[in-house]
Amino acid sequence: MSQTLLTDREAAALISCGKSTIWRWAAEGVIPRPLKIGGMSRWRLSDIEAVIAKADAQRHAA
Repeated sequence: MSQTLLTDREAAALISCGKSTIWRWAAEGVIPRPLKIGGMSRWRLSDIEAVIAKADAQRHAA
């Protein structure tokens, strides 16, 4: 199974926000919490894309 993993910087760039926003949103449950691999935190690209798709769907439903 090949899964692209993103750093906080990469995830923030994908959503066009700051790294601190990524961490705040993870704490608030807006985005999934990161995977912990050793001492690193990584987000699945598919999880971030799902958050974007959900926001897009909510925008069109309103």
